[in-house]
Amino acid sequence: MKRKIAAIFAADIAGYSRLVAEDEEETLRRLASYREVIDDFIAKAGGRIFNTAGDAVLAEFPSAVDAVRCAIDIQESLRTRNMAYPPSRQMSFRIGITIGDVVERNGDLLGDGVNIAARLEGLAEVGGICVSRAVHEQVANKLSVQFADIGAQEVKNIPTPVHAYMVAMRREDGTYSTPKVKKVASKMAAAPVWMWPLVVAIVSVVAIVVTGFLYNTKLKQTVTAAVTPAATPSAAPSATPTAVAAAPSPAPSLAPTQLAKAPMAASSPSASQLTGKLAADSVPFINERVRSYLAGDYSASGDYKAFALNIAGFTGSALNQPNEEAARNGALDQCQKRADAAQSPRRCELYAVGNNVVYTHGKPPMPSSPFFRHDAMTERAFVSKDFPMVRDPAKIRLENMFLPAAKSRSVALGPGGQYFMTLGAPSTDDAARRSLESCGAIAGVACMIVAVDDNFVVPIPTLLRITGFFHAASNASIVADARDEVVRKLGDAMGWNAVAVGTAGRPGLGLKAADEQTAVNTALADCVKHDSDCHVIAIGPFTVGPTN
Repeated sequence: MKRKIAAIFAADIAGYSRLVAEDEEETLRRLASYREVIDDFIAKAGGRIFNTAGDAVLAEFPSAVDAVRCAIDIQESLRTRNMAYPPSRQMSFRIGITIGDVVERNGDLLGDGVNIAARLEGLAEVGGICVSRAVHEQVANKLSVQFADIGAQEVKNIPTPVHAYMVAMRREDGTYSTPKVKKVASKMAAAPVWMWPLVVAIVSVVAIVVTGFLYNTKLKQTVTAAVTPAATPSAAPSATPTAVAAAPSPAPSLAPTQLAKAPMAASSPSASQLTGKLAADSVPFINERVRSYLAGDYSASGDYKAFALNIAGFTGSALNQPNEEAARNGALDQCQKRADAAQSPRRCELYAVGNNVVYTHGKPPMPSSPFFRHDAMTERAFVSKDFPMVRDPAKIRLENMFLPAAKSRSVALGPGGQYFMTLGAPSTDDAARRSLESCGAIAGVACMIVAVDDNFVVPIPTLLRITGFFHAASNASIVADARDEVVRKLGDAMGWNAVAVGTAGRPGLGLKAADEQTAVNTALADCVKHDSDCHVIAIGPFTVGPTN
């Protein structure tokens, strides 16, 4: 056994027992999917999972900064995935983080540091993060994250109170919450030393009154904190031998709205396991060469065979094996070796055993076809610095990898800032399909093709700041009885389109304009005919807001 100081990360699912009781099979399937996301983020942040039990995950990190960054990335990525489910079926984690002295034994970690992290996790809000004072001191000046001090908390089996802080998390509408005190602060402070002679001297009734007064005063104390946006790091780059690159959650999750144009309408991901006979044409993530192999050599091979893949497009297969177990292991091993060689963070999974599909994640969510449209009025040269909704490291990666790559190539973007690029495909349609499949699997909702080859293929606003995807049918800024009409008018409108609303939510539209400014001016002019204090809420497929 050896001792060391480590940042300890503890996470588990809020209301897990209820979710299992309501639908065990679906809950376990989604837990496996969410665990893949968590495991990937932990590994990319330099962490190590040292223990799991049911829905719980315990991991160690070399620094508190890495642990908090990872926790924020996990919570924002899972929040995006949860958007596809009703509130009663959403699977949300609580996360606790501390720095402590631990004992390592056979790869497991033991000690107060582990216990305190688990107790902090219990204090966290659903979908939130709670950290100890030691973590707060390490992180406060290194990350643009706002904390709420909830004071000293008494927790089970820890002899002394734990001073804790909540991390401000992003809401679904893109704003930030003010964390609430989950528990009453620790026991009231003892009376000052100088009061003891007086307390002894006075009657017991007065002592009780004084004590009650102090106790009630303590209960009324509250903690407030100003909230500012929390920064999250870009995911580590990955690449594949077929020039596919993925970057899950490279930017903070933005307002989870969707698209107005019909070709980009979002669809819900399939929640059911794929079953039935293997059909090469329906296998996601793969290129045409692999598809031809599945339709030919694989389908004609003997019984003991298997095919594995991951969402970044890596594959592996094993044919004519002595038994089913050998086929399974061979396919997974080949796929994972290829992924590891390209430093892909994605795990390989079995897609088919024999000629039967066994893939557990269902089809990735996809937008309706066509996946993109060329429009001379809005299409312009791809410039990585103008790529929307991602941070600077992602833009640098696009500059270094996407622009120099061979055609055909495309980039798909998710509503939470996830993106995936496919490079060197045989056609632009194939590149778009594979980008959307992989991006959709990462994001948990349908993505949008933003760039194809050398051009942006959607309007990229420059007059206002892009804040998310626009979906007129559910946009709360537009009065309900006007949404269907906005959707209808935007559906086939080429060129620059803009939407403005006023205080009553009455929309004004600027359609089929030759430039962005004309669309904005027309939308505002149309809005003031029906409403007052009009402002633009959408340009092209994006929601927009003030530039500062």
